[in-house]
Amino acid sequence: MEPGGQLDMQQLLQAAAAMQSQLVSAQQELADAEVEGTAGGGLVTATVNGQGELVDLKIVADAIDTADPDETAQTIADLVLAAYRDALHEVDKLQQETMAPLAAGLGGGGGVPDLGAFPGFPGLPGAPAGQSPDDAADAGDQADEK
Repeated sequence: MEPGGQLDMQQLLQAAAAMQSQLVSAQQELADAEVEGTAGGGLVTATVNGQGELVDLKIVADAIDTADPDETAQTIADLVLAAYRDALHEVDKLQQETMAPLAAGLGGGGGVPDLGAFPGFPGLPGAPAGQSPDDAADAGDQADEK
């Protein structure tokens, strides 16, 4: 921050570029990832990529009952659906784990981003250098309590 409380636009642009780079990297990591979901005790395994697209499906021969093809067809359909949903659940967890650090850097759920995580950003306007916005907020809360 420059004297007088003005943000240094160069630092702001560098922070935005760093965040963009991290976002692109996280998106690529998700696109390259593959996760599996299973159903029926492993009778059916669905593999999806990090974007939730089905890329492979395995059905164990034991899932097929030749004596009752109609029932088997319905059972396999149900197992495929369950395995796919299980895989999507795993993708959701992976997406949250991958994107959570980026969301935290943007302030979590809205509000002012915590740019203090980026080099050159001291935190909130008026906060001492090196003090995070959370620290500044805590100090303000303590002052209010007195």
